[in-house]
Amino acid sequence: MTRLMGPAAVTDVLAEALRAGVDPDAGPARTAVPVPAGELLLMPAAFGPFAGVKVAGVAPANPARGLPRITGSYLLLDGADLQPLALLDGAALTELRTPAVSALAVRHLAPDDRPLRLVLFGSGPQAYGHLEAVLAAREVAEVVVVARHPVGGRALAGYARTLGVLARTGTPDEVAGADLVVCCTTARAPLFDGTLVAPGATVVAVGSHEPAARETDTALVVRSEVYVEARSAALREAGDLLVPLAEGAIGAEHVAGDLADLVTGRRRPSAGRPRFFKSVGMAWEDLVVATALYRAAGRP
Repeated sequence: MTRLMGPAAVTDVLAEALRAGVDPDAGPARTAVPVPAGELLLMPAAFGPFAGVKVAGVAPANPARGLPRITGSYLLLDGADLQPLALLDGAALTELRTPAVSALAVRHLAPDDRPLRLVLFGSGPQAYGHLEAVLAAREVAEVVVVARHPVGGRALAGYARTLGVLARTGTPDEVAGADLVVCCTTARAPLFDGTLVAPGATVVAVGSHEPAARETDTALVVRSEVYVEARSAALREAGDLLVPLAEGAIGAEHVAGDLADLVTGRRRPSAGRPRFFKSVGMAWEDLVVATALYRAAGRP
């Protein structure tokens, strides 16, 4: 898929869709069905001349077997008659669109007056995708990889160096010197101390869509100006926000804005506080990217 569209082009497509009137809050909620191997996710959407649905599998035991944790397929349909048009690899689509969503947030939230120091948590496919997407969105001075598995962390740092950026492995407390922190892990508990993040730094968390799982702590959320893909999805699925809500540390009004607010200029980030973007992955994003890939392949 990356042969058809690179990270910057995919990020542009998402921005264009929001400017064209996609309403992320209007889409149907994700349906999650527990199965013995994990869970099945059903994500339908319709916009403009297309409709589509992703059926994704989340199999936590797969990596130990040498298999991808995320599986699935995407069925793209004609919006007028719902006739099938294309079948895409759902896991590859997710690996392309999730980093692009993060990069869109980074474009609007992260400093653009200097090369950034990036601290990247994770060493799986999403970590690689986010590295490439961030490099397409901002100039990066250094990448510090923090990974649970040392071999994976060293491999990702080595890959970053092949892309022409200074990179090494590091520890969670290095968020204190970061301009941008990106979390793309399967962690269910906070990865670092949120009090260490500097005012003006940006934190992006994409690893979970479960209400009880989170990559960031309450301290970070309370300190930060918070942005999401859509308030409805975040307040339904984002443990990074729902746990602090349950603790009484924040209210729903703590969410300052969503991606559409940033892209259309309705909201601009404030100075003097960390900026926190939490995504859970939404069906409209899959549809927009699948449509763009379909057209990039020469389809009408």
